[in-house]
Amino acid sequence: QVKQEVGDVTILINNAGILLGKKFCELTDEDFEKTFRTNFFSQVWTCKAFLPAMVACNRGHLVSTASGSGLLGLYRQSDYSASKSAIIGMMEAINSELYHGGKRGIKTTIICPYFISTGLSKGFKSAKPCLFPVYDPEYAASRIVDAIKKEKNYLIMPPAVYLFGLKIFLPRKAVLFLGSYVKFPESMEEAFVQK
Repeated sequence: QVKQEVGDVTILINNAGILLGKKFCELTDEDFEKTFRTNFFSQVWTCKAFLPAMVACNRGHLVSTASGSGLLGLYRQSDYSASKSAIIGMMEAINSELYHGGKRGIKTTIICPYFISTGLSKGFKSAKPCLFPVYDPEYAASRIVDAIKKEKNYLIMPPAVYLFGLKIFLPRKAVLFLGSYVKFPESMEEAFVQK
């Protein structure tokens, strides 16, 4: 319908997402499927729909909202983290294919925020807002638009989320200590456990 009414799309911003906030053993198969359909496959389908036209004219921009949770599996987010990791892997692979296929006029941007104060976060509150603030949507949107204009490959926010990428260089106990230090499990329990 978009192709018929608008024509070829030159910028695609994928931002669908759900976060159930359940522990692994509480998640049903249907929960996992729903999370992957919404968070990951929706981006697969839209990229498949619009990327071929971008490739044909070697012009366009794919923007995918992933998450800091896609860089590091987090408490009560096994389905969510997995779906967001899948987005990061897919977008990096698409970027590689475009680059090596000589289609350098098509840019990719992967957005990896911590939490943004939307319905998805269910009132999540950071115990260490100086390190891991929960951004308001307007501020996050302005950062995303800026990253698109500057054709950044990644937008990681806040800067402390870069620490998630160090996980492969650190002992697992250090990574778990960071989660304990910022009281992430407690914050997730408060936001997502039904009282």
